[in-house]
Amino acid sequence: MSIHSTAVISPEAVIAENVKIGPFCVIGRGVTIAEGCELKSHVVIGSEDEAIIEIGKNNLFYPFTSIGERTQDLKYSVEPTGLKIGDNNTFREYVSVHRSTAVHEFTIIGNNNLILASVHIGHDCILHDHVIISSNSGIAGHVEIFNHAIVAGCVGIHQFCRIGAHSMVGGMSQVIKDIPPFMLVEGQPAKVRGINQVGLTRHGFLEDDLRALKNVYKALYLKKDANFSVSVEKFKDSQTSINPKVQLLLDYYAESQRGVCR
Repeated sequence: MSIHSTAVISPEAVIAENVKIGPFCVIGRGVTIAEGCELKSHVVIGSEDEAIIEIGKNNLFYPFTSIGERTQDLKYSVEPTGLKIGDNNTFREYVSVHRSTAVHEFTIIGNNNLILASVHIGHDCILHDHVIISSNSGIAGHVEIFNHAIVAGCVGIHQFCRIGAHSMVGGMSQVIKDIPPFMLVEGQPAKVRGINQVGLTRHGFLEDDLRALKNVYKALYLKKDANFSVSVEKFKDSQTSINPKVQLLLDYYAESQRGVCR
């Protein structure tokens, strides 16, 4: 273990042997950090509150990140709330991640995510795996972001929204409804502009999948003045069989609580 002499670490923190902790870092009570993690400098993990903060292997924290501070939710009343972070994540400068509001609940960050400078991730969010969030984006509470989604810079995401797998949210967008998987969206408010062709190709989607997703995009999004729910049902009825990726998209629509981006 390599710990700089200026670091301040609670005696109640549990830190693996090969963790590197740089100058002026502060680690609070209730924090567990697994092997291979590195805190560059001026990193704050936890707080003086009682909390449960579990950090997995090989995470990298750049200077001035704030991880696991208390929620900004006004309903919070200093309960021992939680944050869980998986493996192989990178948190760049000035990133803030808040723990949950309710006791026995957790804000959750999965594996292999890249969170760029000055991003805020609010209470009770769930980030799955291989997510990229670019600089200066704000993720409100209770947002769920699925695998391989990309959020560009200066994006604002409303609380309780979902960002679908393999989707791309363009820079400076305002997200107030669920973002469908596999789609490219942008705007204020965000609107679907087409399938995420580049991202899907990079992740090895077959030509049949791309063609099927393009067809459903045309059927649902390019008909002016059409009722969206009616268009979805008509599309289902017109198919003798449905591509598995399209079925995932249709299931996502059916599960949406906030409504989907049009």
